Amino acid sequence: MRVAVETVAKGAAQAAVTGNTAQPGTGRATRTDNGTGSVTRADTGTGRVAEAAAGKSAAPTTSCRVARPRADALRNRERIVSAARELFVEFGPDVALDDVARRAGVGNATLYRNFPDRAALTHEVVLAVTSRTTLRAEEAVAAESDPFAALSRFVHAAADERIGALCPMISGVFDRDHPDLLAERDRLEEAVAGLVTRAQSAGRLRTDIAVGDVLVALSQLTRPLPGIACQGIDRFTHRHLQLFLDGLETPARSELPGSAATLEDLRRS
Repeated sequence: MRVAVETVAKGAAQAAVTGNTAQPGTGRATRTDNGTGSVTRADTGTGRVAEAAAGKSAAPTTSCRVARPRADALRNRERIVSAARELFVEFGPDVALDDVARRAGVGNATLYRNFPDRAALTHEVVLAVTSRTTLRAEEAVAAESDPFAALSRFVHAAADERIGALCPMISGVFDRDHPDLLAERDRLEEAVAGLVTRAQSAGRLRTDIAVGDVLVALSQLTRPLPGIACQGIDRFTHRHLQLFLDGLETPARSELPGSAATLEDLRRS
């Protein structure tokens, strides 16, 4: 017992000489004057004292943040996709990318920073149009109790989404087998097939047509002839779509030549 007391006393005396005041177990650093006029910091926490004794230093604390696209960058990307969608409908998928940038109101560098080549831009346009058109089909089902009214609502809404921009998917001018595109295409086809099947089951839609007929007519009626740059052509679109829809209702007033266009027919074309 006497030896222990002497040891503690000796340690306290040594601390007084060096000017260090320790607070064991607190883990807080204390400021001490070492007699030379400079101030040092001592960590009295047991963990760091042990590391210091072993010649180690505590690892610095770093924060890892995931960079998010800026709002203006996202807006520029959306403008580019929207402009490309319109120009693809008006002039086809081979339209000059400089024209896309000009229509979007961005510089060429901004366009190529988002889409390094035509294939990347076409991919994004088709993906966006397909996804948005599927949503219009789902909304039509939810809004209309009459199956033919739901089909009609979808057809007009799909025209507003510029479904004519999907022609590159049908003609195969780029990779149609990309997983993202396949997934969105399947969703759209399932949604439109549901609209057609329900309308036919209710006796409202003629039975000699198939999903492919609806999609082909939509693409043709919502896309002007390439290169003609008709001003105000859109004002006729919904008028002609309604004529098309009237021809789909039962009872059928004529016999259609050929066979119904199926989704498989579209994929093989």
